[in-house]
Amino acid sequence: MAVFEGSGVALVTPFKDGAVDYDTLAGLLEWQVAEGTDAIVICGTSGEASTLTDEEQIDTIRFTVEKIAGRIPVLAGVGSNFTAHGVELTKGATKAGADALLHVTPYYNKATKKGLIAHFTAMAEATDLPILLYSVPGRTGMNIAPDVVEELAKVPNIVGIKEASGDISQVVEIARRAPEGFDLYSGNDDMIIPLMSVGGKGVISVLANVAPKDTHEMAASYLAGDVKKAAAIQLRAKHLIDALFCEVNPVPVKAALHMMGKCAYEYRMPLCQMEEANYKRLEKEMKEYGLI
Repeated sequence: MAVFEGSGVALVTPFKDGAVDYDTLAGLLEWQVAEGTDAIVICGTSGEASTLTDEEQIDTIRFTVEKIAGRIPVLAGVGSNFTAHGVELTKGATKAGADALLHVTPYYNKATKKGLIAHFTAMAEATDLPILLYSVPGRTGMNIAPDVVEELAKVPNIVGIKEASGDISQVVEIARRAPEGFDLYSGNDDMIIPLMSVGGKGVISVLANVAPKDTHEMAASYLAGDVKKAAAIQLRAKHLIDALFCEVNPVPVKAALHMMGKCAYEYRMPLCQMEEANYKRLEKEMKEYGLI
């Protein structure tokens, strides 16, 4: 059984005066549930996990689990480029009550095929929770090739992948090689429907931060067999999606949430507020989409 089907939001971590803003986070969580989001992904890339201390990361996961209270699955981002560190985060998130874990590839130091398989296997052995691999080579410099995915799918609790390579040929090859029960999720908001067309279960989405109802409806329509409606939502959102990635994620999406009055326009360095021209572009697309 899939960890979830449909739209999982890659939720931002709101800050206030440099600290995690739990009051605002609670509001975002309740809004996501009310809008029909199918899963919460906390402390991923969009959640600025790389700038959270280990204590903050586990506390944020625990807080999210408690607020969601079993209504929809909570997936915790706990990846690291240091395997032993990843194991400790895995144990911490498991204890905090997460329903599943998201493990990104090791970044900067990277790994060989052999090292990559050993890395993910070690973290999988540290928990009984289901694990999704996360391949985003544009950020990490480390791709998970289809043959590596095929090998890792043999680990009992590695049950799927968030695929954000942007390479549809690679996605198709992973879908071809993946065993039954190994689930594929889009990590690119502009490729949700193309990926679902080869058997994907849905998306882990940045767009869902600002348009949760539409993102859910896009995936749900496809799963229900209404491809025309799903494709129409995908196409309508294209310009907004492009604007949400005109600077490095999550800079634009946090700015967009600020425009909507849902969180402070605050990041942890080295992330910072948008260039004025890009902010105006995003604001224009948010208005045209009807979000502000």
